[in-house]
Amino acid sequence: MSGRLYIVGVGPGHHDHMTYRAREAIAESDTIVGYTTYVNLVEDLIQGKDVYSYAMTQEVERARQCIDLAESGRTVSLVSSGDPGIYGMAGLIYEMLAESGWDTKTGLPVEIIPGVSALNSCSAIVGSPLMTDFAVLSMSDLLVPWDIIEKRVEAAAAGDFVIVVYNPASKRRIRQLHDARSIILKYRSPKTPVAIIKGAYRNSQTVVLTTLEGLPDHADKLGMISTVIIGNSSTYTYGDLMINPRGYHSKYDIS
Repeated sequence: MSGRLYIVGVGPGHHDHMTYRAREAIAESDTIVGYTTYVNLVEDLIQGKDVYSYAMTQEVERARQCIDLAESGRTVSLVSSGDPGIYGMAGLIYEMLAESGWDTKTGLPVEIIPGVSALNSCSAIVGSPLMTDFAVLSMSDLLVPWDIIEKRVEAAAAGDFVIVVYNPASKRRIRQLHDARSIILKYRSPKTPVAIIKGAYRNSQTVVLTTLEGLPDHADKLGMISTVIIGNSSTYTYGDLMINPRGYHSKYDIS
């Protein structure tokens, strides 16, 4: 019996923002694997299936078990919040398969099912902050050395990119965003708009609009399920919205 592995992005957490294909893959699967928090997001869709939940930082174990189960004939869904190809498990699965000599044509069938990532969901909540070029950076230095992250922050700030920050802080990691802010302030006004979105589209959702100057005042809103959006030199706020002009004003009369 041939198995199959789905790497499923379930979006920000609310079922309204899960794709039809994600629901379909989960329904087709007899086995569900994932970080406990992500498994809980789809709890009502996985009744009667074999479920393997893992704690944070057990990514290698999760990936290995998914591959082993699928190769044994199971139809497996590895579930992740957001999109599994953006700071998710897709890369690790492919790395491990490549190391094993996996044949992409005749070997274990693998399908990535994209989901709504935090950059999409959070920007929709606060307005239109991603209308021009933007950079996405993670403040987690668990796998990437901090000196490399600093170089990327510097480049994004110097290039006047809107910056989306994933994993801005954790219980043990609190200085990274502070240091990144200091770098960005070399290139941007302290009044640059900043949005902090925590738990997007979940019952615990909170949204704060502030500035680079005021960002430290909202440290309690930062965590692993928070996303920070830092505007560029053109970004402005209007009411409770964050707007990044696309450039139409320079070519058309939009008044």
